[in-house]
Amino acid sequence: MPTVFEVHGYRFFFYSNENDEPIHIHVDKGGAKAKYWILPKIAEEYSYGFKGRERKEIKKLVIENAGKIIEHWNKFFA
Repeated sequence: MPTVFEVHGYRFFFYSNENDEPIHIHVDKGGAKAKYWILPKIAEEYSYGFKGRERKEIKKLVIENAGKIIEHWNKFFA
């Protein structure tokens, strides 16, 4: 599970066997989990255990770091 970055206790990562899906990122913190598609458009796939405020913060972080996520994905799965 390559970790792309960590911030405010959130861990942003992807699974090493998911290169057959469009670029996306998983997020976890304290047992809560979420998945966000990066391409073709940033969108939440699911979120379990995060409050509304946390979901907004996570989406903002995903948007701000989309370039980094894409770069790490492409390097890992090259």
